[in-house]
Amino acid sequence: MIRSNLHLVAHFLVPAAIAAIFFRDRFWRVWLVLCLTMLVDVDHLLADPVYDPGRCSIGFHPLHSYVMIVIYGLATLITPLRLVAIGLLTHMFLDGVDCIWMGL
Repeated sequence: MIRSNLHLVAHFLVPAAIAAIFFRDRFWRVWLVLCLTMLVDVDHLLADPVYDPGRCSIGFHPLHSYVMIVIYGLATLITPLRLVAIGLLTHMFLDGVDCIWMGL
């Protein structure tokens, strides 16, 4: 329960830290875009059960696959997509940390 709650809070606090450190002049807009990348979790609706606290998202859900993570990384090279790509990579990083935490 604590892990799940911390994971959820991190999906709001880490984007806030990124926005504050790197995009201070447009903090709220950047923070909102980074938070909206959480919509990538729509692929959880394809799973049964939709939510399983013991399941690692990375490599399981289609938009959390290793191929997609590489695509998100490449998208950082395209200026109009850079901010969304940073948000998606941040999301994948946080989900990866959660997977590691599950294994401990």
